[in-house]
Amino acid sequence: MPTPRAAVIHDLSGFGRCSLTEVIPILSVMGVQCCPLPTAFLSTHTGGFTGFTFLDMTEELPKVAEHWKSLNLRFNAIYSGFLGSERQIGIVADFIQTFRGPDTLVVVDPVMGDDGKPYQTYTPAMCAGMAHLAELADVITPNLTEAAFLLNRDYGDLLDGGRALHDEGALRRLAEELSLGGRRSVALTGAALSPGQTGAMCFDARTGRAEAVQTEFVAHPLHGTGDVFASVLTGALLRGDSLRDAAALAVEFIHDCAVRTVEQDLSLREGVDFEPLLGKLIGR
Repeated sequence: MPTPRAAVIHDLSGFGRCSLTEVIPILSVMGVQCCPLPTAFLSTHTGGFTGFTFLDMTEELPKVAEHWKSLNLRFNAIYSGFLGSERQIGIVADFIQTFRGPDTLVVVDPVMGDDGKPYQTYTPAMCAGMAHLAELADVITPNLTEAAFLLNRDYGDLLDGGRALHDEGALRRLAEELSLGGRRSVALTGAALSPGQTGAMCFDARTGRAEAVQTEFVAHPLHGTGDVFASVLTGALLRGDSLRDAAALAVEFIHDCAVRTVEQDLSLREGVDFEPLLGKLIGR
């Protein structure tokens, strides 16, 4: 079979593992040709650093898209992550509508916030725009905070005062609600069925079923795990895995990387130590 090709639309940080410095090696080792479309270039990521540089690539995005269109490029997948402005969200929506073919997998990681709060750069208008962008997706990978934003619901109410955190039925219903009536698949991250666990609740639009995947929770703060999860999931889906199996591989890989990161005693801002473990993704 020809090597699948993916357009990956994320920011690029020179130091600190996140976004394209995770997306490209993960998808590449899983047998996917990556065509990066950087939304911004930063000297470091923004978690734990000050004085970082930031080069906004918004003006370049439509120029790159137009050139790729002139080359008649085709993509097996379009995969987007963190976006830097409301305008970028609209550009990515146009990109999807231009390059989507009948068999193109569209994965939107609706990166907006965590722990019940939006990231500093995300305005209410951007959150609404991300919800509209996610309507174009075949698969979305929100965490619980982003699920609340996508559904325009209060984070506290969504979790029912914390009772929904370990309630399998509540998490299943939430994944189903995020599917927009079964029109898109959902891998809801940070879904733990019991204390000491973590994982994802998956709703598969092809089967109409919701299933959970779980692993042991590593109690250590880490940057970049969301990008790792969505990247492994995308790579596994492109090689034919079911949504549940793709999510299980992503959850298992993140757990192994988290254990290694703790063993290496790395600082939080370095991100998750994943490179030595990439071989685990080959041929799985």
